[in-house]
Amino acid sequence: MDDGLRVTDRFSVPGAELRERFSRSSGPGGQGVNTTDSRVELSFDLAGSPSLPESLRARALNRLAGRLVDGVLTVVASEHRAQLANRAAARDRMAALLREAVAPPPPPRRPTRPSRGAKERRLADKKRRSQRKRDRRADDD
Repeated sequence: MDDGLRVTDRFSVPGAELRERFSRSSGPGGQGVNTTDSRVELSFDLAGSPSLPESLRARALNRLAGRLVDGVLTVVASEHRAQLANRAAARDRMAALLREAVAPPPPPRRPTRPSRGAKERRLADKKRRSQRKRDRRADDD
């Protein structure tokens, strides 16, 4: 798969910047599991990528800081028995991670106050709950 990885409408990672490594997958699979390299590790050098604009790079490096090793983002897929399916799963996972990392921050929250009716409903519920618990108590008479 030499083609690039489409992340958003405006940003895609060229295939030359992606590195795939294959190894033997663990788990069930019969005799083939010992001979087939179906596990896929897909790596992308986020810090050194020339295709990533500087503003997006800073945002992605900040958001993915816990997942990066020396500026490289690595995704592993081994849930399928076929190498091709694992390659597709790893690419989908990488695209989703990058899409989330380069997304613009959400708009700031505007602080609001509860309405008068909401306060009254909350207090009425508290009184009702208190009365119900009071009714459950045994009388000492």
